[in-house]
Amino acid sequence: MPSFHNGSVEIAYLDEGEGDPIILVHGFASTKNVNWVYPTWVSTLTKAGRRVIALDNRGHGDSSKLYDSEEYHIGTMAGDVRALMDHLNIPRADMMGYSMGGRITAYLGQRNPERLRTAILGGIGMGLIEGGGPGENVASALEAASLDDVTDPVGRTFRAFADQTRSDRRALAACLRGSRRLMTREEAAAIAVPTLIAVGTTDDIAGSAQRLAEVIPGSQVLDIPNRDHMRAVGDRVYKEGVLEFLAKHA
Repeated sequence: MPSFHNGSVEIAYLDEGEGDPIILVHGFASTKNVNWVYPTWVSTLTKAGRRVIALDNRGHGDSSKLYDSEEYHIGTMAGDVRALMDHLNIPRADMMGYSMGGRITAYLGQRNPERLRTAILGGIGMGLIEGGGPGENVASALEAASLDDVTDPVGRTFRAFADQTRSDRRALAACLRGSRRLMTREEAAAIAVPTLIAVGTTDDIAGSAQRLAEVIPGSQVLDIPNRDHMRAVGDRVYKEGVLEFLAKHA
């Protein structure tokens, strides 16, 4: 698996297919494989004639594990994505992030719009501005001695997921504490790239897609029917909606 260094941090990534590039940014406690390869996003997009690049965010997958929460600010993690684009000589690309990856994508859409042709925010709605989702309860669950010691239901869900993916739980706890910065309403309103907001209709973590669309000018909503935060990722409606959106902005 290829990798490169952004400063002292090693970032693992995949780069498959040919055509217009799309960068995929996974969610908290996930990996490029869990978020994008196994749910067949990479094969779906390459078959559609796209060059697909997906990274393991710092603290995740095969990338460097860091234990200081200050190393995980959203702007710092967005810098890893920018550095990957520079490493691959990609001046501008479509970008899709899921959950925390959606926060990173939105950050780049606001701060570096010249690098993004489109922004697809999966699994993140008004939570981008208002917060919600995993908090200190999840960080504590990740640091617990075992799953049996975790009573909080959301904490148990993320702890079980981290155990299943054999993640470095201490790095994930640091990431969770460091990446909590929310976007202000004014910052979200300044996102000027074409934006698709794709959220499961039973997702109780992301926040309202419709309310976020009212803030980001010209953005559109893709409802993923009867899917929660975890199960929306590989949904057929999600894939078809993204392909249609990308074709429209090709």
